[in-house]
Amino acid sequence: MSAAKIAPQDQLNEYLAQSKATSFLDSTFSSFMDDRDPLSDLRSEFVIPTRGEMAPGLDRPEESCVYLCGNSLGPLPKAVSRYISEELQVWGEGGVRSHVQHRFGRPWVRVEETVQEQTARIVGAKRDEVAVMNTLTSNLHTLFAAFYTPTAERHKVLIESKAFPSDHYAVESQIRWHKLDPSQSMICQEPREGEFLLRTEDILETIEKHGHEIAVVCFSGIQFYTGQYFEMEKITRAAQAKGCIVGWDLAHAAGNVPTQLHDWNVDFACWCSYKYLNSGPGGIAGIFVHERYATDFGRNRLAGWWGHDKVTRFDMVNEFKPIPGAAGFQHSNPSVLASTALLGSLSVFEKTSMQEMRAKSYLLTGYLYHLLTTEFTSDILEIITPTDPEQRGCQLSLVFKDGKMMEVFDELSARGVIGDERKPDVIRLAPAPLYTRFEDVRQCVLELKRVVAEIYV
Repeated sequence: MSAAKIAPQDQLNEYLAQSKATSFLDSTFSSFMDDRDPLSDLRSEFVIPTRGEMAPGLDRPEESCVYLCGNSLGPLPKAVSRYISEELQVWGEGGVRSHVQHRFGRPWVRVEETVQEQTARIVGAKRDEVAVMNTLTSNLHTLFAAFYTPTAERHKVLIESKAFPSDHYAVESQIRWHKLDPSQSMICQEPREGEFLLRTEDILETIEKHGHEIAVVCFSGIQFYTGQYFEMEKITRAAQAKGCIVGWDLAHAAGNVPTQLHDWNVDFACWCSYKYLNSGPGGIAGIFVHERYATDFGRNRLAGWWGHDKVTRFDMVNEFKPIPGAAGFQHSNPSVLASTALLGSLSVFEKTSMQEMRAKSYLLTGYLYHLLTTEFTSDILEIITPTDPEQRGCQLSLVFKDGKMMEVFDELSARGVIGDERKPDVIRLAPAPLYTRFEDVRQCVLELKRVVAEIYV
């Protein structure tokens, strides 16, 4: 049995005994865990905001804040500054010639290729199944334009009822684009009454019942609000058995949990790169298109010149010849600075693997889960993220009772603990394994205990 398959709590209990700490909140335990962490050196690859920068007036302003917000925006990898500086230097020295002559071997005309291979490894794809391009919702529209081909019988799209709003807007607008009525052509999967999570058996039941009417099943790999990691392979297989196309939004999954898009036979997927992939605000996004569609040139697509055959791209002929694979779905030449920022972050990922990150994430998130469930009562907070570590990534979503979520959030922020909030009552905390320490988790819980003691009196 791999380490990742052993229950995190069982591992933590073993380490507690080895550390000789008196409790999980003892600094001796967090120090022991950080000392044995094989990924601990990777933290130095990032610029973690200080306490003084995030919450002016705090004592020890020079110390790092507790940054648990990689689910929203990853911190700055130091390599990004270096790579971007190089591009600015090349731009200044070479101007337009830098498209083909580049001091650092990254000619702009092929800049997307510099981030293609590592991106493919992160999402479990072959190189030619991935293209780095555009932004997330634009890519979702691009993929729906190609894969949502409604007929009189098969015209429905199955999504989560609480999908990220941009996904909902995009799907609804695609349905309207085909002169269809979203109230008739959109199935929104609801959780059971009184529950936050979607049960896999309920999703499969919907697919079984309505599969003959469903053109596309489009879910998020990890649900943005609850942090639920869906059983992607199982859902994909069941939907395709009913003749449905299956697409995934991996905004909260890419760089967080291992996925195997190729092996799971996923039709298409898209993701952003500014969360767990740390490419910077508004960073360039990516798509996956399974290799079985590599030469499916008869499929309708939104075409652009960067998706045209590289050999004849600059011949400027008006006859579109798509590149085989995902690259054929590209539109315009990608932002060099945004692509290079992603390259800087991926240089950190090159030093580890998704499997190593997942092993640490099991323990790190398990540690946070244990402390939250043992140090706080259910009348103050409830964790709505799945208990089963196989069904979650880094993120834990905490519901705070009695309408006091914003008070808690503001107080945590004022104390240098950085998560994010999602109305009406959730604070999301995400101990990302590339840069988060066990000591960060401990400090978060200690500060939360102080905050709760002041607010819930």
